[in-house]
Amino acid sequence: MTSNAARRSVPGFFLAVGAACLVAATVGGHLALGLVTLGILAVCSLALVLLGRRSETYQGLTEKAPDERFARIGGWAWAGTGIVLTVGNLSAFIGELASGRSGDPYSWFVATAAITYIALVALLSRRT
Repeated sequence: MTSNAARRSVPGFFLAVGAACLVAATVGGHLALGLVTLGILAVCSLALVLLGRRSETYQGLTEKAPDERFARIGGWAWAGTGIVLTVGNLSAFIGELASGRSGDPYSWFVATAAITYIALVALLSRRT
């Protein structure tokens, strides 16, 4: 994949997710919500295309072989995203339990995060 194709793949992913949300919302009877979601993701995609031309950070993170600095930035960004998602799902799970419900589907997200974390620690500790 060329650097230019890599820079287009991230905005393209946003558009694909927006289209999937539109289809899912339409099937679920919420066309307006689907259109709003697609619109928001299209704006994000456009922002990435426009800002990506000038942003050294965006260009560095979408290079085929980023230098050490950008590889580290990308790793920290994914780790931060994982923390935010895990805390959010844990909070939603606890809120569901406190409301007298079963905690689904958040229990599955929390379990998947815990299993993935343990598996990756085991795998990566063997490799280093």
